[in-house]
Amino acid sequence: MLCNDIIKILEKQSPVEYALEWDNVGLLVGRRNKEVRRIMLAVDATMEVCNSAIENNVDMIITHHPIIFSKMNRVNDDTVLGAKIMSLIEAGVCCYAMHTNFDTKGGMGKEAARMMGLKNTVVLEETKDGEGIGEIGILDKSLKVNELAAYVKEKFGLENVLVFGDGERVVEKIAISPGSGKSMLDISVKNGVECLITGDIGHHEGIDAVEMGLCIIDASHYGIEKIFMEYMYNYLKDYCHDVEIGIADTGIPYKVV
Repeated sequence: MLCNDIIKILEKQSPVEYALEWDNVGLLVGRRNKEVRRIMLAVDATMEVCNSAIENNVDMIITHHPIIFSKMNRVNDDTVLGAKIMSLIEAGVCCYAMHTNFDTKGGMGKEAARMMGLKNTVVLEETKDGEGIGEIGILDKSLKVNELAAYVKEKFGLENVLVFGDGERVVEKIAISPGSGKSMLDISVKNGVECLITGDIGHHEGIDAVEMGLCIIDASHYGIEKIFMEYMYNYLKDYCHDVEIGIADTGIPYKVV
């Protein structure tokens, strides 16, 4: 299959027009007419992922986070990003990003809510045509925040999470925002959410949330968003029958010591 054929399949799932205006999605490195026999799925196009793709003759990397996010004035090997881009181009590897368009349309939030078994779900923050970032829903049964934290670890295969708020508080109505939840505090409180599960919360935002009456479970950015890889694997295998699809699960990029 050509890279452009795969792009059409990806954009059937998550059209680029559903990406937020500040985002940078789509084909960021490579040629659309590249013949693709091997795909690698990853959350981030790290140096480890790029090198592995090159060493294993991968033709196309599909990531959640864009390899190029901010404006670049030059591409050379003076920077890590420049070196990665040059290596991919020299090896003929394409790199495509599905970020907030995947968050918004048909992907991340709904899958995370499904994994948590939430009922009566609605979009947390609507962004376009009834779609949006995150989901609000009701737990199958009320849980203490500490019990909910253990449940999150079980469902997403995590060793630890961060908890802001009273671990003994009993909650039922929760929201899940797999990426950064820093901007979701006000809308969560407005909708009567008792606990927000997110992939990224700052020190100050965590304190503010508790003072607003909202508990937070931070499961790490990678910890939740890694579900992108298996989701897209299952989606692509139904369309790309002659393409080998692999997953680069690099793990959470830090250790708690």
